[in-house]
Amino acid sequence: MQLRLAALTTTLGLAAASWVVAVWLMNGMDMGVATRLGSFTFFVPLWVSMMAAMMLPGAAPAVVRHAHANGRMRAVPLFLGSYLAVWTLVGVAVYALYRPHEPFAAGAIVIGAGVYEFTPLKQHFRRRCRESVGSGFEFGLCCVGSSIGLMLMLVALSVMSVTWMSMIVVLAQKLLPAKAAVDVSVALAIVGLGLLILIAPSSVPGLMPSR
Repeated sequence: MQLRLAALTTTLGLAAASWVVAVWLMNGMDMGVATRLGSFTFFVPLWVSMMAAMMLPGAAPAVVRHAHANGRMRAVPLFLGSYLAVWTLVGVAVYALYRPHEPFAAGAIVIGAGVYEFTPLKQHFRRRCRESVGSGFEFGLCCVGSSIGLMLMLVALSVMSVTWMSMIVVLAQKLLPAKAAVDVSVALAIVGLGLLILIAPSSVPGLMPSR
């Protein structure tokens, strides 16, 4: 019981600290689709703190199971470190590929993210995220497969937005029950947002920098 509590406290404590760091680093950088990422040495720590803030609360049950299966607390930092290493690699890819873009591109990516929510691949990875896994690296790969559409949606809308970060946490079903009706509603809402961006981008708050 003490081991599980310690693993849970460590995971949620790291997530809370990461929210503080991410919000501090992103202050004043939210420019919607025109956001620039800054230097590599700035963006990667920011990205890792963002992923830790958003993903660790949902990963807490897996961390607790892993600690219990290993019977030792020192398994927790290794699990968390390898889990976040996977998201770090995703951040490196984002940095390499990202460019400030137009609302049309953002809308298309958001629609793609919504469509991905319907796919068997997404459902497969989401189930794997809820099962026991052997390592943080394996768990990270499953969570990337489950959430990659939503992460691209965040990047497309505004990678430096605390508001969109918070919304993605909900849309990633970290705070919603795992029910088909909820999943379909979320996917349709995402597609609807993408269509709204294509039709009337100025109606989406924070999408474009104020002039």
